Amino acid sequence: MRPYRELSLWFDQLDDPLLPRPALGGDLDVDVAVVGAGFTGLWTAYYLLELDPSLRVVVLESEIAGFGASGRNGGWCSALFPVSAARLAREAGVDAARAQYAAMRDSVLEIERVVQAERIDASLARGGTVVLARSAPQVERARAEVAEADEFELGTVLLDAADARARVAATSVLGATFTPHCAALDPAALVRGLASVVEQRGATIFETTPVLGIAPHEVHTGTGTVRANVVVRATEAYTARLPGHRRDVAPVYSLVVATEPLPDSTWDEIGLRHRETFSDHRHLIVYGQRSADGRMVFGGRGAPYHLGSRIAPEFDRVPAVFEALRATVVEMFPILRDVRITHRWGGAIGIARDWHASVDLDRATGLAHAGGYVGDGVSTTNLAGRTLADLILDRPSDLVELPWVGHRSRRWEPEPLRWLGANAGLRAMTWADSAERRSGRPSRIASIVNAMMGR
Repeated sequence: MRPYRELSLWFDQLDDPLLPRPALGGDLDVDVAVVGAGFTGLWTAYYLLELDPSLRVVVLESEIAGFGASGRNGGWCSALFPVSAARLAREAGVDAARAQYAAMRDSVLEIERVVQAERIDASLARGGTVVLARSAPQVERARAEVAEADEFELGTVLLDAADARARVAATSVLGATFTPHCAALDPAALVRGLASVVEQRGATIFETTPVLGIAPHEVHTGTGTVRANVVVRATEAYTARLPGHRRDVAPVYSLVVATEPLPDSTWDEIGLRHRETFSDHRHLIVYGQRSADGRMVFGGRGAPYHLGSRIAPEFDRVPAVFEALRATVVEMFPILRDVRITHRWGGAIGIARDWHASVDLDRATGLAHAGGYVGDGVSTTNLAGRTLADLILDRPSDLVELPWVGHRSRRWEPEPLRWLGANAGLRAMTWADSAERRSGRPSRIASIVNAMMGR
């Protein structure tokens, strides 16, 4: 057995023996075969069986349910979508952009509904998100974000310095944006609980069953072939391991640290009284939350992309990145200077070449997929699961008309161009943040990199 408890703080805290379910033991014929027992695959199975309990649904997982990003992320369940409303409006029109973001807001509420209805103890608290502005360029970006939010009715508001500090008392706060459409939660508890519910509804989950290839109406493993009317690829970053899909998404690592539980007196100084999730308007993404047991959980980008879209256990832990995360959270909250870090972990997220999440079903081949969440997957996967269920069952709905349905991202460049571009972009964003701190002016290099990456 792999040491699954070491995957994240969330796995370590589970009251679950983490024993793998039985593997596939031979050939099988089903209605729907789902590849991947993360959020996308499990939500898809959940809603399929809710709509049609007679369906024969199997979920195939190379490790255990929640092994990937679903059980290792920072615990944000937000209405964020990786494509801005303005860009969606240029692609599909203003009404379509508003509909996509309204569906994302509904997804946060839907997850809260399911957690309550299915009695999944995911420590969910809908406190919203505060994104701090801690320099003049960040204030400019905050104002631009609120202007766009007003245009597309997203519900994001601008906070002045006093109101921002009342929520998150970080250093150098000049203001912030706030949206109520986000919940902090324990993602491993949610994904493992969802797996149990899906089984109770009639699906079979085969764990420790690596998929070797996907073909029209077939999934090939080392222990058998599953034939299905529909095959759902729900593999996110691990898509790059499937034959023919290496360049569909780039697996990019995000790392996280968590402190020991903090006393109430410390939280009185920091804030986050409603368990708001938080970030700031820098270019290199950071994210944090106050866990249900009073820990500071803080993560961010900064780990390199690995040549050939490689994913390996040793990439989950990069000491230099962990130290940078610790330094960043201490810079934001000096009261944490002597606090002990108890957990360090990481994992890969899936990034499409144009940073555009998508969901689709090809009826001719029976092949469906969803992914490219760019780290915003806890809630987007729920929307994907509901949308895939409607597509598979050929149910007319507003969901199947959303602009991300049927979107086709172009493939990433071949190596070594992919490696050079991804890591150059990472370095450029790090440099841009440093330049803005020194000059107090917005960085042009960040705008150039975003344009080159298709954002």
